[in-house]
Amino acid sequence: MEEAAPARPAARAKAAPKPKPAPKPKAAARPKAATKPKAAPAAKAKAAARPAARAKAAPKAAPREGARAAAAPKRATATAPVARARAAKPPAAPRPARSRKREKLAPDRLELLVAAAMKSLEDDKAEDIVLLDVTGRADYADRLIVATGKVERQLQAMAQHLDEALGKAGLPLRRDAIQASPDWVLIDAGDLVIHLFRPEARELYRIERMWGPESPGASNATPG
Repeated sequence: MEEAAPARPAARAKAAPKPKPAPKPKAAARPKAATKPKAAPAAKAKAAARPAARAKAAPKAAPREGARAAAAPKRATATAPVARARAAKPPAAPRPARSRKREKLAPDRLELLVAAAMKSLEDDKAEDIVLLDVTGRADYADRLIVATGKVERQLQAMAQHLDEALGKAGLPLRRDAIQASPDWVLIDAGDLVIHLFRPEARELYRIERMWGPESPGASNATPG
């Protein structure tokens, strides 16, 4: 019985190694996730290949742009003569827009209206007043008066005073007898048509050259 006691410490020694189990190497699985960036070089290769593909495709579009640029001068040169011809051609002279045929005035009455219009323009300090006889040459009037005003306000005042002067002379104007714009006013008094221009517009239309003494078929022209 006394000899069996030493065997217990040996059993305890054998049981001591039980605490050896170490924690499972869960952290070892993380390095596996770290290996995923290995795919990055492939993505970089694709990203690098895209600009190269775009660069290869760009020259294909370039010839189209070059063709358009090459065709542009041809179009410009083709339309240039037309634009020059339009610029060289003077605009049509303003004329009254009538809905009915004009009634001829007696010569003495026409001269009365002309005198009243000329006096009104002189009182308003109109410049370069010109009276043109276009009898038999113009189908819309027998007399034309051309005068110049410096600014739009002066043209409007001249037109208003002409309306009053012609009314006093026995020929009240219709409501649509005055056609006005900032650079030009046309007054339709039947056989008498009056043009009031600013200097630039007068030079543009050049009515004196079309109906003046030096125009083709001119019979008589009297400066005011």
